[in-house]
Amino acid sequence: MKKSESIRSFEQRLGYQFSDVSLLVEALTHSSIASETRKDNQRLEFLGDRVLGLVMAEALLEIDQLAPEGTLAPRFNALVRKEACAEVARHIDLGGVLKIGRSEMLSGGRRKDALLGDGMEAVIAAIYKDGGFEVAKKIIIELWGDRIKNVKGDARDAKTMLQEWAQARGQNPPKYEVMSQSGPDHAPDFLVKVLLDSGETADALAGSKRQAEQMAAKFLLQNMGELI
Repeated sequence: MKKSESIRSFEQRLGYQFSDVSLLVEALTHSSIASETRKDNQRLEFLGDRVLGLVMAEALLEIDQLAPEGTLAPRFNALVRKEACAEVARHIDLGGVLKIGRSEMLSGGRRKDALLGDGMEAVIAAIYKDGGFEVAKKIIIELWGDRIKNVKGDARDAKTMLQEWAQARGQNPPKYEVMSQSGPDHAPDFLVKVLLDSGETADALAGSKRQAEQMAAKFLLQNMGELI
């Protein structure tokens, strides 16, 4: 398979040249445009999630050789969760080469954390299958970069942090409300608002209620200066 200019450019941003470019094409193909002759990236996503997990587990053990499991676990979760994968995907403009259907394109699919995170995991699997584990590990470490050594020891998810912030100030747990739902049934977008007793609020749009709640909590913490 001949490489297009956009694929060559993406390989440069990725830092890896594929021997079998069909693996990369598969990794970039969302289910919304898949067909009998065009595989989607779901199976590669499944594999890539495991490769990423092993690399991050090893990296965290090497960086802090004294940290107990209870400290390592939240750091690990912060590095491998979908939002972290999507952040890395944005840095290399993975969204620009994602192959998605028209409905996903119209609903902003190239910007969604879910699609970008899944695509990033699938690309990791493609590298692993094309070049082996050590190559995949090298690329992952380079892409995640300072995120690994700078991940906070208290790397709780944003909803947990916001709830603990509220409880420490005598407030009830934050309230989350779905303000609207848009997009096609197979790929909906949820607009979620979070509200504290003290009146602070924030909202976020994402491809699932869980992700929208996490993003809204994160935005609110950032707005209050509790999270950088």
